[in-house]
Amino acid sequence: MKILVIGSGGREHAIVRRLSLDTPSPDLHAAPGNPGIASLATIHDVALGDLEGLVALADELRPDLVVVGPEAPLVAGLADLLTAAGHTVFGPSAAAARLEGSKSFAKEVMEAAGVPTSRSVSVADAAELRAGLERVNPLGDVPYVVKADGLAAGKGVVVTADLAAALAHGEAVIGAGGSVVLEEYLDGPEVSLFVVCDGSRAVPLAPAQDFKRALDGDEGPNTGGMGAYSPLAWAPADLSREVVRTVAQPTLDEMARRGTPFTGILYCGLALTSRGIRVIEFNARFGDPETQVVLERLSSPFAPLLLAAARGDLSGQDAPTWSEEAAVTIVLAALGYPATPRTGDAIGGLEAAEQLGARVIHAGTALDAEGRIVSAGGRVLSVVATGADLADARELALAGIAAIELDGAFHRHDIALAAAEGRVEVR
Repeated sequence: MKILVIGSGGREHAIVRRLSLDTPSPDLHAAPGNPGIASLATIHDVALGDLEGLVALADELRPDLVVVGPEAPLVAGLADLLTAAGHTVFGPSAAAARLEGSKSFAKEVMEAAGVPTSRSVSVADAAELRAGLERVNPLGDVPYVVKADGLAAGKGVVVTADLAAALAHGEAVIGAGGSVVLEEYLDGPEVSLFVVCDGSRAVPLAPAQDFKRALDGDEGPNTGGMGAYSPLAWAPADLSREVVRTVAQPTLDEMARRGTPFTGILYCGLALTSRGIRVIEFNARFGDPETQVVLERLSSPFAPLLLAAARGDLSGQDAPTWSEEAAVTIVLAALGYPATPRTGDAIGGLEAAEQLGARVIHAGTALDAEGRIVSAGGRVLSVVATGADLADARELALAGIAAIELDGAFHRHDIALAAAEGRVEVR
């Protein structure tokens, strides 16, 4: 099987790595890829924003399957263009990808489908921000949740107990020509669940938990994600089945009713609250860094699952199977991330980390003029490790990341720590 993966980040490196482990191994291609992906696939230098160029590449390669990784080209309609050109695509149409591209649209769909979520209000006028916050927090509850109503790479959200900070974020987004969604804060541990969809059927993958704040103890600004782990021993045993029943399937049914069936990954960002499951957000693709740990544990074939969904028929697919081992990933971020990350710094110690038994996933890397691997983004690398339990996996991931040399870089030290110590619970 020949597969073309579109993307250049850690998610795409993890996808390519897992596809390479299928038997027989597919003929893998990626555009634009990164130095880590280049060790597993043939790289094609076509920019993510060049939709016509990506379609031309697919026309040239004639792959059996195109997997679109990032959200921006999906929202821009790349899957539509590829499908119109006769290609089999894993990824939703632009109309279906609005579930991620517009938070207000996602709320509308959830309401129509009866999907449990938080109270919310959309605001496009800065003068209405304070009243909107009072509507979703009628008892003066904090923290406030203010989300940019559009793609923001996981960094357009402010969760704060400071009213002035909440108003300032909303004003900044609206002042730049956008709108915001104000939401009720949801208590309880968060869960990420990827659901493979063929337009009408939903097949869940293993749940994971990620960490959005930049610093230990869930301090600092929101980021695209600083680490993740799987499995979730503290979660209800029937969690995936319940999410499909109450969230994913009703959403698929509503999207099909609207004439915009959803094919690809429906990423369900959830809170397990004292009142039950609530949806925090939908994404229209695999999440990063959760993909790294979920695919690390996947023991059944990956390519046939994606191909069946892309062809619109998951009915003949066996349920995915999973390793009993735990997986932990820790992100190494560049100095200044998430505000103004520094790039262009040489990276060392990659082989040393791998020799310890960890897997190094490239996210924001490039080759400089001398052929050295250098930093090229905010989240530079993701170090993945497995072990008999979370404690063992954490220890190896931390050892692996400690072996890597990148001036000014930082990482969290507490990824999966509370779960490893049995301190996470659902109330």
